[in-house]
Amino acid sequence: MINVTRLNGKPYVINAIYIETIESFPDTTITLSNGRKYVVKESEEEVVQLVIKFYQTVNLLGLQQLEGPEYEK
Repeated sequence: MINVTRLNGKPYVINAIYIETIESFPDTTITLSNGRKYVVKESEEEVVQLVIKFYQTVNLLGLQQLEGPEYEK
């Protein structure tokens, strides 16, 4: 799940697994696999980064990056 913001400022959550496309028209529009479209305040790049972070969290993109001094080489 990723946290995004409607154009009126109200935050909501979208299941990132169902995102099919992310486009800028110039507002960022997220289209889900069921055809529903959501327009959000975040930029296309921000949404992509949120999706990547989500996939790493649920380990769909391989090992997640670990942060902190105990993981630094």
